[in-house]
Amino acid sequence: MKRRDFGYDGVSRSIFNMDSNLSYIQLSNVQVGVAAALIVVNGAVSIALRLGMGKLLLLAAVRTVVQLTLIGFVLQWVFAIDRWYVVLALLAVMTVIAGVSAVRRTEHRYAGIYANSLVMVWASSWAMAAVAVSLILTDAGRWYEPQYSIPLLGMILGNSLNGVSLGLNSFTQQLVDRRDQVELRLALGATRWEAAHGVVRQAVRTGMIPTINSMMVVGIVSLPGMMTGQLLAGVAPIDAVKYQIVIMFLIASATAAGTAGVVMLGYRRLFNRRHQFLFDRLTSTED
Repeated sequence: MKRRDFGYDGVSRSIFNMDSNLSYIQLSNVQVGVAAALIVVNGAVSIALRLGMGKLLLLAAVRTVVQLTLIGFVLQWVFAIDRWYVVLALLAVMTVIAGVSAVRRTEHRYAGIYANSLVMVWASSWAMAAVAVSLILTDAGRWYEPQYSIPLLGMILGNSLNGVSLGLNSFTQQLVDRRDQVELRLALGATRWEAAHGVVRQAVRTGMIPTINSMMVVGIVSLPGMMTGQLLAGVAPIDAVKYQIVIMFLIASATAAGTAGVVMLGYRRLFNRRHQFLFDRLTSTED
């Protein structure tokens, strides 16, 4: 693959050759403001249906602008510094936030759930990012190339987070709803795995379904964010497609590994070796 280097705000970067007829439009603050003003549509729906979401919508809009603006400045600084330890620190912060966020969406928790989430989000996402950098994007040069490592891990983390969150929530909710069934099986002599494997299987399935659904309709119903961004930036369509294919499979693998791993860790914390269901370890966020 041919590449060319160019300077951008003092940063040396590499990109794939683009079609000479393709270019991107640099947006002004006014143009971005026009798009932001469309939040009024959400507000109108909330008022018309009396959803009571006015403050929430305003908060969400403000946070979107502030958070994206801040990360824009941070990334610009990281690209300019171009040091491995700075990139690694940013990736670590992103991972910790993802691991914590996955738990915050669950209704029932147990001691150690944050550690389980963090470990599996970290392991699954970083493993897939390592595969991408070392085996796929071999022309990138350095493993910590911020142009590749940061957006790649960010996309993988975002989707892995959703899978882990859905899997955890399904796992703990089913244990609460099906407590009687699980304890009855154990009382009749079933092993802990025999009593819980149905719950485990459904939880992992729940975490993986959104990614699989996205893969089923990608390119037909929707154009994914990365591909759309590259097209808007002027990348040749076939090159954008190749990148998106790579990303989809990285995301699918990370989501499957992360979801299965976090559910199994939860299973081991809530069922001991004496084949007892430790229901008392589960607590509700509403209490």
